[in-house]
Amino acid sequence: MKPRIPKGDPVKYQLLVRGLFAALLAATILAGALASRVSVSLAILLVIAIPLAVAWLAHNGFNPLTALLLKRDDQVLFRVCEAGGIGPFRRVYQRLPADPRCRVCLVPFGGLGRILRINPSRKNPNFCTDCLENAPLGVHEMEVGVLFADIRGFTAWSEKHAPDAVAAALTQFYALASRVLTRDDALVEYVGDQVMALYLPNFPSLGERTAEVMVSAGRRLLHEMHGNQSEDALPIGVGIHMGVASVGNVGKGEIKDFTAVGDVVNTTARLQSCALGGQIILSDEVYRRAGGSCPGAEPTSLSVKGKSEPLQAYMIHEQTEAANDAA
Repeated sequence: MKPRIPKGDPVKYQLLVRGLFAALLAATILAGALASRVSVSLAILLVIAIPLAVAWLAHNGFNPLTALLLKRDDQVLFRVCEAGGIGPFRRVYQRLPADPRCRVCLVPFGGLGRILRINPSRKNPNFCTDCLENAPLGVHEMEVGVLFADIRGFTAWSEKHAPDAVAAALTQFYALASRVLTRDDALVEYVGDQVMALYLPNFPSLGERTAEVMVSAGRRLLHEMHGNQSEDALPIGVGIHMGVASVGNVGKGEIKDFTAVGDVVNTTARLQSCALGGQIILSDEVYRRAGGSCPGAEPTSLSVKGKSEPLQAYMIHEQTEAANDAA
């Protein structure tokens, strides 16, 4: 499902971004031409320095346009991406050294990016801070895939262990989940003893493969969580769903968080709460889109809190009964 953008808005934002890019290009050419009358070396230096200066300003929050947008309830990030207006910047940034780089705008984190102090997002190191955390306040209705992973029986387990052991277990779980889930461009949040990962089909790396990617990520998470630890490893349950939600930065002033809100998030949490240790529970929607990637999935009907009708879902068993007994 495509994002719900009012007719005409994509064209407006595309023209805005392309106009800014054209102005930058014209300024660079003009500066080079004027400097060439003095020195060819100076002209070359300016042609290189101006784009770098713009990248430094744009990705460190100093430019007036970013400051203005951050004060508004603006959806410019999503509208520009939908309109294809980010393309010109991607073509410039991909020529700047060096990898790794943001998978949305292609600005580099290494090489010149490191010198310019362009940092990856805390949500996912595959994206720059500006594409996610420095986006303006405001949400945008769009399709999103949601994965919840939870440590089963964690409250009872924590009561029997010292606080430092509990903190160490959570830290290990967070680190593993971050490494496994961000590999597929998920945006990860930590809530107590559970992890929520958002998958945006608008990202080129996901698209129509989003459902399959989420199922694969859930399986990897379970295998790595249990495969790299001792027999008393904490059991993990996973729930996966997708649908339309409000996605973007929510909050007030400087206190904000890039997240998703809506029924799709609540439903995913309900599915995850029904999963035993070593189980993945998929919504009917996810199974329909990724059925070929779900061999052995068993259909089930779940009665959950907040839903008047049972949820039709599918269960995938990835661990042994011993893991389920530990839950």
